[in-house]
Amino acid sequence: MPTVPAGRAEAPFVLALDLGSSSLRALIYDAQGREVVGTEGRTPLRWTETPDGGVETDPDRLLDGAFHAIDQAVAGGGGAAQSIAAVGVSTFWHNLMGIGRDGRPSTPLYSWADERSAEAARALRERLDEAAVRRRTGCVFHPSYPAARLLWLRGQHPEAFRATRTWMSIGEYLAHRCFGRAVCSISMASGTGLLDQERFEWDAELLEAIGLTPQRLAPIVDLGDPLSGLAPAFASRWPALRDRPWLPAAGDGALSNLGTGCVTPSRAALVVGTSGALRVLHAAEPFEVPRSLWHYRLNRTRVLTGGAVSNGGNLFRWMQEQFALGPPEEIERSLQARLRDPRRGTARRLVVLPFLAGERSPDWPLRARGAVVGMTLSTEPLDLLQAGLEAIALRFALIWEQLRAVVPGVVEIVGSGGGLLRSPAWLQIMADVLGHPIIASGEAEGSSRGAALLALEFLGAAREEVPVPFGDTFRPDPAQHARYREARTAHLAVEAALSPLQEFSRP
Repeated sequence: MPTVPAGRAEAPFVLALDLGSSSLRALIYDAQGREVVGTEGRTPLRWTETPDGGVETDPDRLLDGAFHAIDQAVAGGGGAAQSIAAVGVSTFWHNLMGIGRDGRPSTPLYSWADERSAEAARALRERLDEAAVRRRTGCVFHPSYPAARLLWLRGQHPEAFRATRTWMSIGEYLAHRCFGRAVCSISMASGTGLLDQERFEWDAELLEAIGLTPQRLAPIVDLGDPLSGLAPAFASRWPALRDRPWLPAAGDGALSNLGTGCVTPSRAALVVGTSGALRVLHAAEPFEVPRSLWHYRLNRTRVLTGGAVSNGGNLFRWMQEQFALGPPEEIERSLQARLRDPRRGTARRLVVLPFLAGERSPDWPLRARGAVVGMTLSTEPLDLLQAGLEAIALRFALIWEQLRAVVPGVVEIVGSGGGLLRSPAWLQIMADVLGHPIIASGEAEGSSRGAALLALEFLGAAREEVPVPFGDTFRPDPAQHARYREARTAHLAVEAALSPLQEFSRP
């Protein structure tokens, strides 16, 4: 990674602000898309989880954490901070909040993991032709999407619904606070399930069903339409950013593909952070996408096709904490030992449904809960963890089959995301389950780098020949792949058997 002298450099630098679902990160990058040493600012993000399935947080507290991360990045930037020429912003898709007529939040910020709108999603499935809406918007009706959440808010919180002037994501609220003007990028709009992706406007039929008008959503812009002129409080806080262009917030998934070099139909990105996704970035060409998958956008010309699972690093962290498994290094050593000697432990006798946060692809169940089948008195906590990680890989295998059917040119899979890169054992499990080599990304923060590359592209400074760092390649073991194919049969059988019982999990 480059270091920067104290004096002002001629080449432009950019600031990447990443409003992630688990942490808020700011970092300066040089004109070659490389991190500048010593400029990272990071603040953890905490969510409130309610007994009825809610996952929410205070949007002002979140942004205050992001602003603190910017403080750290600028303070550590030296000459690079004084040469920042643009700001790129990444945030997680599908989040939602409202602001009132006074410009302040009228609701909490709701995560995609908030499951309270399941019945609203069911109502939309019954009222509208979901297939027709999906062809226009790229999304099904599901509680992870803002479309269902808005209908839920209208029914369950009518006062807040009426008091809200504008519905938006945290990315638009960032623009509102920093510039006094909320705009929604095509990228973020495409992840709401409310955007007609052919017309690039809010979907009229769906808004009418929810009880909204387009005026109650932020205006849509593309990523080449930046904001500038920070509000006085922020201009004095960050003089170096006072008049710099800030690109509208883009979806972290699309930016992660960009940042890890997965920018052609031949290279898929397998990302596991809190949740997980398998996706391909390609030119916007019309083709039919099955219901199991979605398509969102980076901008008008680039489309992201893939599927998502709701459980990834969150399941790993939950098991680590609940079963006191010890530090990550110790867990990794134990998992590696089990991979070398499959006779260790009883994980392979277990069937796990890893649905602690519900589930999305490929079937989009409105309600899904976790389960473990096959435990005995000899079952150990590490057996449960191993079986859980294998189960998540099995979910990705279902997506992989669907994705390569519609994007048959995929020849490489690049693994990234903190949940996956921290565990070579899990990367090997993924390769064995998918039956395909997985290249570990050498870029730990793909969405941050993607935001930086987008800012450099806006400045005309992006360079196509800049190499993307890669790590080891994990190659599948044919015998293990065959065993996992048998395990998938058991996994699907248990899921089908328990599916009717999910209704009992209603809050």
